[in-house]
Amino acid sequence: MTHPILNDALFDAMKTSVLPTEEAESLPPLCYTDAEFYQFEKEAIFSKEWLCVGRETWAAHPGDYFTSFIADEPLIVARGRDGVLRAMSSVCQHRAMLVAEGSGKARAFVCPYHHWTYALDGSLASAPAMEKSCKFHKENFNLPVFALEIWEGFVFINFDQNAAPLAPRLTKVSEVLKGYNLSQAEGEKPTEELSYPWNWKVMFENNNDGYHASKLHQGPLHDFIPSELAEFPDDLPDNTAGYYRTNRTLHPDAAFNATQRAVFPIFPDLTADERHRMVFANVPPTLSLVMTTDSIIYLILRADGPESHRVDQGVLTTKQAKSDPAYQQKMAMSFLAASEIIDQDLHVDEMVQIGLRSRFAPRGRYSWQEGAQRLFNTWLVPRYCDTWNKLKRKDFTEF
Repeated sequence: MTHPILNDALFDAMKTSVLPTEEAESLPPLCYTDAEFYQFEKEAIFSKEWLCVGRETWAAHPGDYFTSFIADEPLIVARGRDGVLRAMSSVCQHRAMLVAEGSGKARAFVCPYHHWTYALDGSLASAPAMEKSCKFHKENFNLPVFALEIWEGFVFINFDQNAAPLAPRLTKVSEVLKGYNLSQAEGEKPTEELSYPWNWKVMFENNNDGYHASKLHQGPLHDFIPSELAEFPDDLPDNTAGYYRTNRTLHPDAAFNATQRAVFPIFPDLTADERHRMVFANVPPTLSLVMTTDSIIYLILRADGPESHRVDQGVLTTKQAKSDPAYQQKMAMSFLAASEIIDQDLHVDEMVQIGLRSRFAPRGRYSWQEGAQRLFNTWLVPRYCDTWNKLKRKDFTEF
């Protein structure tokens, strides 16, 4: 098999993207547009890394389940009768029909096509009219079950059963998030699945980018968090599974609404210094967090093509927030402001994707305020290069 796009020159060129920020340049544009590269990325990233699929509270009780879809893989996350949370494929092992959609409560998963029935742990419980099939044994046709880990209340799955645990490689990120008590924060499950016609990395980079804040978002809804007050860590370990940036604010307890100030209860464990900044934390390739002193916006990005992805977007607050009689009105006010900012970002993301298809698309240089982009690159590029080297040694037989 020949690979006109994938070659040593491409991966050698990526090495400039992990230089110090003042020397680095962005990834080659084809990494955001090319179908062949997306297939490679499914092997290099999505088949090996921990992927966020939701919050643990979305399946809090036995029988609760929710479904997801990422990098062409339909998934079920279900709480078994034994109380254990499991992640498994939603693909029936008979004829590939999906055995579950949406979310809800179930005693079992019944394939609507031929009524093969699976227990909540993925084991095949019933396969009607299969008694005449030679050498058919139910135990050989269970739903594939994946590795699962909970981090800060978020559910992560991994298709690689031998993957290194996630949490030990997120200690630095967890330290920065400690005051938010994220695992105990509460919020409704998103009811709308968002779908966008641009590469998942375009959106991930925009979420990480402090450089554009004082330009694209200038005005009363964002001016309290200026780009020049962005700060980037320099002590993340080489094996980190995530990264973050912080941004000082012009006044404490700043928030994205017309008042510029927190309207929900403050996360009580935040220090005085932490109340004077925001945190933007990221666990690629799927989870991005925007953290203010009274609320947390999370985005779960789910790639589904070279130039498209889906997003689950939600808001978390303290447990006490909902006891406020004006909770819904305050949330609506905050959502109105956040929506105006998000709409600006979405328009830029769409236009960037168009630009990346151009023959004139550059490998741009970074401002110091784009330090998070370089951190993203240092996560991506070694994984790309490592997979490419392995594929070469195996003569492409696994690609």
